[in-house]
Amino acid sequence: MIKRGSDKLFDIVNVALLGIVGLLTLFPVYYVVCLSFTSQHEYLKGGLILFPKGFTLENFTYMLSSSMFPRALGVSANLAVFGTLLSLLVTAMLAYALSRKRMIGRQPLLLLILFTTLFSPGMIPPYLLVRGLGLMDSIWALILPALSSGWNLFLLKSFFDNIPESLEEAAVIDGCNDFSVFWRIILPLSIPAMVTFGLFFAVSYWNVFFNALLYINDAKKWPLQMVLRQMLVESNTGDAHSDTTTVLNPQVFKMAGVVITIVPIMMVYPFLQKHFAKGVMVGAVKG
Repeated sequence: MIKRGSDKLFDIVNVALLGIVGLLTLFPVYYVVCLSFTSQHEYLKGGLILFPKGFTLENFTYMLSSSMFPRALGVSANLAVFGTLLSLLVTAMLAYALSRKRMIGRQPLLLLILFTTLFSPGMIPPYLLVRGLGLMDSIWALILPALSSGWNLFLLKSFFDNIPESLEEAAVIDGCNDFSVFWRIILPLSIPAMVTFGLFFAVSYWNVFFNALLYINDAKKWPLQMVLRQMLVESNTGDAHSDTTTVLNPQVFKMAGVVITIVPIMMVYPFLQKHFAKGVMVGAVKG
């Protein structure tokens, strides 16, 4: 197919604009990484830092020096792994059940779930519920309130709607019950969708902060985000070190904390890329 001059011009302009948008999007990430490797002394001189000045690992050494850090890393890892598995199991089972028209009470339950996506209860009801269940200072206080969401549930339900019921009927004829159909037929066909939602859940659990601030008072059970926050507060107030530059400027510590937080999740993406590319269209309208 031969392109006309106007088509070529459109392609050039389109690529140039998208390239500029891409650079503008990536620049904040690049800037954060540069600051994380920049020394306190060089940063205090001011100016735009496009390359690490006075390259140092002291910022990371400070953030990793706390005895609480390895324990918090383990808490966040457990949250990301077990919380994600439980969230996927609950969301997939409920979404599959709601996608089958033979389910009794399907429509009222869908309306109730839709109501939760439109109207948020706020902060006080979940807090009273967690406290009433005796989950304060428990790791379950960070998992159960975030076990699923109406938005993810509806998206996964729309994926299951596209799976022909004839597959289930054939499996039932071969002697499978509902659980066997779900485990042996539906889940293997849903790997791209499950990987996509698993990544969403894992990022959410890894970055959990506000719920930990509300429900976890024991410092030994803090996730990574809470420990990083505490260390940054100490660097602001000067409780952690006597060095005046640390007190005057904790900015590079913040950038190092951001890098430490995002690296584990970024390392997961390459292994999920092939599934993620298929699963991003979950729930989309197909022609």
